[in-house]
Amino acid sequence: MENTHKSPKILKHKWGHLEVEGHPTPYKDAKLFPGGSREWWWGETGTKHKPGIQPADVEELLDQGARVIVLSRGVYGRLDVTKEALQMLRKKSVPVHVHKTKKAIKVYNELAEKEPVGALIHSTC
Repeated sequence: MENTHKSPKILKHKWGHLEVEGHPTPYKDAKLFPGGSREWWWGETGTKHKPGIQPADVEELLDQGARVIVLSRGVYGRLDVTKEALQMLRKKSVPVHVHKTKKAIKVYNELAEKEPVGALIHSTC
């Protein structure tokens, strides 16, 4: 069943701190999707800066109804994205935007105004 709720906006970002609409406490890293958000804990999928974001990190966003994905590589771009994650999105015909954190937040918030978007936001390095 597709989630028809809006994706929450990112209200504030500073190093190690993300404030998200509808969530009372800040996240360090966040998963955002139509209708909600949660802490993005890398240990769930074994994600590390290298090789980077895994297909399993992105699957939940799609399961929650995201039709476009924004991936943050961190403030300095130190978080990579695996080719497997990008290939999975391409096979499913899901548009993906990959940027450093500041631009990723800007793109995500703009997309959240008009379509069901999901994001993985890394607030540091």
